[in-house]
Amino acid sequence: MSVGEALPHESAALHVTGHALYTDDLVHRTKDVLHAHPVCSPHAHARVLRLDTSSALEVAGVVRVLTADDVPGINDAGVKHDEPLFPEIVMFVGHAVCWVLGETLEAARLGAEAVEVDYEPLPAIVALTEAIDAESFQGNQPVVARGDVSLGFGAATHVFEGVTEMAGQEHFYLETHASLALVDEGGQVFVQSSTQHPTETQEIVAHVLGVHSHHVTVQCLRMGGGFGGKEMQPHGFAAIAALGAILTGRPVRLRLDRTHDLTMTGKRHGFHASWKVGFSGDGRIEALEATLTSDGGWSLDLSEPVLARALCHVDNAYWIPHVRLHGRVARTNKTSQTAFRGFGGPQGMLVIEDILGRCAPLLGLDPIALRSSNFYVDGQATPYGQVVRHPERVAAAWEQVLTTASVAQRREEISAFNATHPHTKRGLALTPLKFGIAFNFTSFNQAGALVHVYKDGSVLINHGGTEMGQGLHTKMLQVAATTLGIPLEKVRLAPTRTDKVPNTSATAASSSADLNGGAVKNACEQILTRLTAYAAGRDIPWDELVREAYFARIQLWAAGFYRTEGIHWDAAAMQGHPFKYFAYGVAAAEVEIDGFTGAHRTRRVDIVHDVGDSLSPLVDIGQIEGGFVQGLGWLTLEDLRWDESDGPGRGRLMTQSASTYKLPSFSELPDELNVALLEHATEDGVVYGSKAVGEPPLMLAFAVREALREAVGAFAEPGVSVELASPATPEAVFWAIEKVRA
Repeated sequence: MSVGEALPHESAALHVTGHALYTDDLVHRTKDVLHAHPVCSPHAHARVLRLDTSSALEVAGVVRVLTADDVPGINDAGVKHDEPLFPEIVMFVGHAVCWVLGETLEAARLGAEAVEVDYEPLPAIVALTEAIDAESFQGNQPVVARGDVSLGFGAATHVFEGVTEMAGQEHFYLETHASLALVDEGGQVFVQSSTQHPTETQEIVAHVLGVHSHHVTVQCLRMGGGFGGKEMQPHGFAAIAALGAILTGRPVRLRLDRTHDLTMTGKRHGFHASWKVGFSGDGRIEALEATLTSDGGWSLDLSEPVLARALCHVDNAYWIPHVRLHGRVARTNKTSQTAFRGFGGPQGMLVIEDILGRCAPLLGLDPIALRSSNFYVDGQATPYGQVVRHPERVAAAWEQVLTTASVAQRREEISAFNATHPHTKRGLALTPLKFGIAFNFTSFNQAGALVHVYKDGSVLINHGGTEMGQGLHTKMLQVAATTLGIPLEKVRLAPTRTDKVPNTSATAASSSADLNGGAVKNACEQILTRLTAYAAGRDIPWDELVREAYFARIQLWAAGFYRTEGIHWDAAAMQGHPFKYFAYGVAAAEVEIDGFTGAHRTRRVDIVHDVGDSLSPLVDIGQIEGGFVQGLGWLTLEDLRWDESDGPGRGRLMTQSASTYKLPSFSELPDELNVALLEHATEDGVVYGSKAVGEPPLMLAFAVREALREAVGAFAEPGVSVELASPATPEAVFWAIEKVRA
């Protein structure tokens, strides 16, 4: 049986030998390619008064300059129609006003430098707090509510108020945004794009060109990372390449260099949360009221669903009887912030974890006991009305981590260490995870697949999901081989294309194995049903059966379809059953910090994570490890900085490269990292009992942040609440130590 086997990633050998093809690699296999380069605004907010491209056209090698006048369709790259492809008013530093096409990238770059643009600078809002003060908001302002918070606060023994702020995060995928567009003799447009959402890329390209979707085909070979940053953001770049190809009749390549990718594309939303919380005398949460404001940047993009998911995850794994959560999206003059692994869930969860971490000393309670005493139990529902199934899995994972990580013994050792080390302290913390799996927007929870069985018994599958290194294609090969009952080597997978499987949803929301796996399984089952009926009980080898069936005129291919059942969501009321199930996990982390510098290292991490019955254990453990480290980066290292001064650089992203934006590397890995998959965790109603794994592990990194809080608290007297910035960089940890010492 292929499902459940610990297999390497299907492209692992290609990845490590450099033979894996990515979108931009195709340029060298394509004749007469033109290269696109942007002309970017130096202002965070300004009106374009004059755009003169004549000087650019005199530069050797420049072929054309694309401007708004060239757009035959709609001059917009967003699904909300709030993202002009060629803007009259620039909204952030780096906003492209036009694109230069050249015989070489260097010619296009020199041409871009020659373009003359006059701007009228306008007032710019840069910081999220500035937007809140100015009431600069966009989109809906949803509310999630249950019970009566006034009643809850009245009954509470302890009431605390505070503010929690958290930074965004740069995706920093290894492969930057890339598109290669060609036009055939009939005017059909073919776009190779590094996109998580080929169908939406197809739709945006079509409406920019003023044609129907069937005139445009989008293919995604594979991506060198996506993390949500290629769900919405690739569409405009693909449209530029396609427009250039239509106007010149030549292939057009658009690949952002790293600086352009950092300064032109959206990131994880930073959030500001003001909150008030009430506890009973024994530490039970009685009531919570909070206002969450996300930094949406200059346009909506996916900010509304990101905010909705954040509000739906403020509870994390905890029962809160009385709750009222307000949500807002701020408009700032920065890149349009977008999807990023977790999609608002991490930001929502960070609010409650920060509250519990800060309030535990004030309540005189052990943070581990405070958290576990508030876990959901069977029969309880979330603030948005969905009953929490299998809440006992959090408790089981919690107990497993307490035992396997020897938490009680190590805490005693840490206390002894801290008592004898005045300038170095250690801390250990546990945090839980409950993450809802499905798209909040119910209609997106569908998928298709195309499965071909050839006369020689070999199988080709095509599905609507895209591969960005997460192992989706590996799992789909395993699902097909298992369903058909054939060896894995008989199955091959073709690249994702809109002319093979139409109307696909984005490869996002951790749902792709559920959705596409369901569709692949459905298609295979259709074929298997026909073959079984033809075999009529005879025991015939697969290859022979297939060949016989062909001569008997049995259909040997099928289009599969899957839709997630049992989900519904009222976006206006913020109530319903939006998730198919919850993924659970628990992490314990031990850290050590230097009191002189705030420098810290993670000594040990123990994780127990619920993936149901794993489709591919090696892939899943890799996702857990990678997600955890990416969360570690967001919470402790990665510090996006924009120029908030009133000088000429206002609004400029100051962390424009890996030299100024610190990413997690081998040196930030825990000294010891132990990952276990929760056993006896079969999930009903999904592909072979498996669960999603892409996003949830990122939030296991909260344990590191809470361990840092514990270690900082060790510099203070007992009962002192520790406020910790996010990200908790060494600098932030140092100032937190200074504050508690004072």
